[in-house]
Amino acid sequence: MRREARSFALQALYQWQLSGNTLNEIEAQFRTEQPMEQADLGLFAELLHGIPAKVGELDALLSPCLDRSLDDLDPIERNVLRMGAYELAHRLEVPYRVVINEYVNLAKTFGATDSHKYVNGVLDKLAKGQRRAEIEGR
Repeated sequence: MRREARSFALQALYQWQLSGNTLNEIEAQFRTEQPMEQADLGLFAELLHGIPAKVGELDALLSPCLDRSLDDLDPIERNVLRMGAYELAHRLEVPYRVVINEYVNLAKTFGATDSHKYVNGVLDKLAKGQRRAEIEGR
């Protein structure tokens, strides 16, 4: 259910970025037009509304982990990285390995050919800062 929510949230954020429609309009459209019966709707809404609300914070977390500007990234990669950063920073109940795996898989599904490798490297660097205690087993 969470995997489905993440997938729909990525698509909704992409639509928001390109269309200029409001988040509420996009959420309503997805809830009525997409087969979301198997999705965790709470997570979908949290990601859809939480990421734009914290975009400055997320970009600041990601920037030191990147080898280029966020603006130079493909919109899918940018959204996948922001979503991963959001979960690493704000959903501490989700193990960091699960977060990285979920977003690498989304990059494989929706991103360019090798974008999943880039996403993996960036989120791994970010996790080392955001989840140090978890990684070290403390």
